Amino acid sequence: MKCGVLVLALLTIGHTTLAADGDGNPWTSLFNGRNLDGWVVKCRPEDKDKIGYWRVSEGAIVAETPPGSKHHYIWLLTEKEFSDFDLRLKVQTYASTTGNSGVQVRSRYDEQAGWLDGPQVDIHPPGPWRCGFIYDETRGAQVWLWPDVGRPANAKPEHAPEGSKWFHADGRDIWNDVSVVCRGMRIQSIINGVTVADYDGTGRLDDEAHRLRNVGLKGQIGLQIHPGGELRIRFKDIEIRPIDPSTDDRSR
Repeated sequence: MKCGVLVLALLTIGHTTLAADGDGNPWTSLFNGRNLDGWVVKCRPEDKDKIGYWRVSEGAIVAETPPGSKHHYIWLLTEKEFSDFDLRLKVQTYASTTGNSGVQVRSRYDEQAGWLDGPQVDIHPPGPWRCGFIYDETRGAQVWLWPDVGRPANAKPEHAPEGSKWFHADGRDIWNDVSVVCRGMRIQSIINGVTVADYDGTGRLDDEAHRLRNVGLKGQIGLQIHPGGELRIRFKDIEIRPIDPSTDDRSR
């Protein structure tokens, strides 16, 4: 293979499409475009009648909450767990949305407490400058990981990196490219080709709070419906590529 040339080999195994790059690392689809096979909805018992807020329509996973809905967090989680990986997906949002969402990684749901612990890449349509920031939902932490603004400070528009952008789809079929890279202690988020967060979690993702919940370094991937506001958001082309950090220079 000539230097600088990327060769893609497409393979189809059952309902899973794999794309192998020049190094042989496979991309695996997490969403078949037809139903939620491989995913599970998690919420508190009082929200069981609202699991239909997650559905599949026109080849995309849709989260939509009606006006005035009273609900806590409602999560759509992968049945499988992952540790070190590249994740990529497309996300569509609308300017009228007042609710919040996000992509949870290396997380785990506590049925008894009704809580999902672990880090989250934020998707915030009302303030799209925040998309790609990383928040820690882990009990005992619950703080912005990136930007590191401490507690109780909040993230602000000036924390967004130069060149970052997020597009709403009002009247247009526009999707945002979202990538999340988890390697060892690092979590990176890339939004529409711009690196937003590059977080080194040494001393945090392996601290007592995260060890207690068994999150931060391995767990499920999840999509979020946040309490409050009206949310309308779509996800598609969700693919993952597991990485062996011991053989990957970018993890060092």
